Amino acid sequence: MKCHDRKHRRMPRRVVVFLLLVWIGGIKGFALGSADKSQKGSGDRERHPSIAVFIPGVMSGSPIYEMLAEGVKQAAAEKSNAQGQVTVTVIEGGFNQAEWEGRITALAASARYDLIVSSNPSLPAIAASVSAKFPKQRFLLLDGALAGKPQIYTLRYKQREQAYMAGHIAALVAEEALQGENKAVRLGLVAGQEYPAMNEVILPAYREGAQQVDPKGTVDFRVVGNWFDAGKGAELAADMIRGGATVILSIAGGANEGVVQAAFEAGAKVVWFDTNGYGVRPGTVVGSAVVYQDKAAYEQTIRFLEGRLPFGKAEQLGVAEGYVDFIEADPDYQASVSAPVREKQRILIEQIRSGVLRLEE
Repeated sequence: MKCHDRKHRRMPRRVVVFLLLVWIGGIKGFALGSADKSQKGSGDRERHPSIAVFIPGVMSGSPIYEMLAEGVKQAAAEKSNAQGQVTVTVIEGGFNQAEWEGRITALAASARYDLIVSSNPSLPAIAASVSAKFPKQRFLLLDGALAGKPQIYTLRYKQREQAYMAGHIAALVAEEALQGENKAVRLGLVAGQEYPAMNEVILPAYREGAQQVDPKGTVDFRVVGNWFDAGKGAELAADMIRGGATVILSIAGGANEGVVQAAFEAGAKVVWFDTNGYGVRPGTVVGSAVVYQDKAAYEQTIRFLEGRLPFGKAEQLGVAEGYVDFIEADPDYQASVSAPVREKQRILIEQIRSGVLRLEE
């Protein structure tokens, strides 16, 4: 009876072999499936980079930040064709600078972004602080300088060239308006806030450019205290004009609107900074010393996506490299500024571009 039971319970050898092969194959298949999934995830990470664009302020009314975002988006769209979808997320940091580090820290802590892109002279110090806590987070920062940090690349525009050209055109226009009067040129500069680049580079270079035209020329410097108060901007500009300033350089964000309005009402002139501002108030805006932020954002993002961005390096580029310029071809500039003044400005720009005039910072 026991023998009979054993015979019926014993499984045929060929069945045992078949089930054993199925079992082994299942384990192998499971292992291969896991490896494929792992490789796919790694590949997706490489083919699908994620970039955060941190706006230190708001996009609306800030062409320089609009150019930043558009340059990154253009690069992402171009490289998406070759290496999958590159995602770009734009985050507005607001005007309260005290909150920027906390917001950037949150972006880094999320571990969602391969690269954080921003533009502001204060951002390199903030990024250095954040990267100390999150050493894998990488940054691409424009309009700032910091070398030696392996997670951070910075590109600073040669703002001495930019401000020098602004001061030169402002003084030329002011000098012509004096019509031979025995008076020194008096200019104005309204800034949103004081910061190292403003105090150490822009203001001195603006004055130098003016004094290239009139060695006795002076600059009245005022600060709004923020980047949005158009009323305060108008108040400062009006007071400058009453004090004799006939041309004002305005670097005050949203407060620029107030400066332009006050100049228009008083018959004074304005020089624009960073973007083409002739269309803001044709006839009142008589110069635009610009940086091509969209070009910088596009080209440096492409370098990142191609693995060529030299993290740890701080580069500085200007007129000769095509990142800083003065807009001469705009019809509003040609209509509101006399031919003799435009010719003198053209000569200066060519001297800077060719290296005949070197403005080192």
